[in-house]
Amino acid sequence: MNFILKEETYEIIGLCMEVHNQLGVGFLEIVYKDALEYEFQKTNIFYKREQEYLVNYKGIVLPHKFYADFVVFDNIILEIKCTSCIVDEHIAQAINYLKVSKKKIALVVNFGETRLNYKRLIL
Repeated sequence: MNFILKEETYEIIGLCMEVHNQLGVGFLEIVYKDALEYEFQKTNIFYKREQEYLVNYKGIVLPHKFYADFVVFDNIILEIKCTSCIVDEHIAQAINYLKVSKKKIALVVNFGETRLNYKRLIL
């Protein structure tokens, strides 16, 4: 399969697998985010954590802001979950982040299952 930022998304997923292999299931999201931040720093991957996005509606900026868990390589939204499975609401949230950020790719990664589960979204 050929898609944009293929190598970068594989690299992020690989680091998520490393974190999942080390920590397993059962921690809160914040623990996995901290571990991923460590891995990004260790491998010199450019990222921003809790990236803020404004929502424009009919020419005004709404008071509520979106905060993406990570923006990696300045192009990929990374959303971390710790639930029994990835559900439609998680996908919708990531799609909304793509819309407000004008990015093209999002990864929704779930650490709450016995095997790491993820969805790649491309707009």
